[in-house]
Amino acid sequence: MAPTPAATTHDFAKEVKDFDDSKMGVKDLLDSGVTTIPKIFMYPPEILADLKPCNLEIPTVDLSHPREEVIEQIKRASHDWGFYQVINHGISNEIIDQTINAFKSFYELPIEAKKQYHHMDPKVAFYSNFNIFYSKAVNWKDSLRVYMAPNPPEMGQMPSVCAKELLEWDIHAKRVAEELMEMMCEGLGVKKDKLKEMSCLEHRKLVSHYYPYCPQPDLTMGLPPHTDRGVLTVLLQNEVNGLHVKHGKEWVEVKPVHGALIINVGDLLQIFSNDAFTSIEHRVVANPSKNPRISLAAIYNPGKRGENDVYGVFPEIISAEKPSLYKEFTIPEIQKQGLTDDSSCRAIIDLFKFDKSEAA
Repeated sequence: MAPTPAATTHDFAKEVKDFDDSKMGVKDLLDSGVTTIPKIFMYPPEILADLKPCNLEIPTVDLSHPREEVIEQIKRASHDWGFYQVINHGISNEIIDQTINAFKSFYELPIEAKKQYHHMDPKVAFYSNFNIFYSKAVNWKDSLRVYMAPNPPEMGQMPSVCAKELLEWDIHAKRVAEELMEMMCEGLGVKKDKLKEMSCLEHRKLVSHYYPYCPQPDLTMGLPPHTDRGVLTVLLQNEVNGLHVKHGKEWVEVKPVHGALIINVGDLLQIFSNDAFTSIEHRVVANPSKNPRISLAAIYNPGKRGENDVYGVFPEIISAEKPSLYKEFTIPEIQKQGLTDDSSCRAIIDLFKFDKSEAA
């Protein structure tokens, strides 16, 4: 059984700080010759208890099919699964492969070349855990996060080996996200530009992850179970397994499809839809393959963040038969709770959902 950080709190905190101060990534640690994972990467047994997925598959939506058919498929997948893959989305496999390879090149740079990006610059950051000092364990992965809007970094602030691909992928992914948001709105019976008008394409970040080979994958995680806090996530991944989605009581492995994009509903969109769409827990297990798993998430949030910018369930879908399940809120209210753009696990849903007495 893996030792838990709680059992050796002082040593755990010191070892985490030492790892953070080294500015190494997990890839660099592996390259240094480790053959067993350090204790700071060992997750508690309750998180590691059920790592094997079942044989189900998430839905796949072909965007080349008739629009009404696609809208219905997206609506059903967003409700039943909270996740779906899209194909024939208009981004060529050549662009996808170039993007994946550019990020692979960044992570495989010498450690000295990556140290300058080590967390936490507000716009560009390289890290293993964004909240490394508050996590139960350190994740067996490396990440690069870049805020693309509303105030993108200068070209020189981004790693030169993938800067061009970052800028281009932001454009490609935004186009797909806008198209999907329109169809998701139509599926709910509201005007297709509703989410766009709510500024949900205006706050964007790209977060890439590199999951290197793990010598003891049953003792750690690439990413522990979580939900995405925002509106919508558009995920690009290479063809190495690892992403699992919770469906009922089981975990479902998202089988990579070359050229496909994975879409998932965030906590905010579940609220906007009054639970017609569902934000679902997902995780990434540690990688037992010698080939790295590489992913790139484009995450969309509202850009209007003032005290008077109020969000909640779409008014058009509220009725006596289907009253609102959520209180209205502002982004500053979320920020005051300490819920950053990176922290989530249905926290916002729990925070703003009416209890039965309030709903009555």
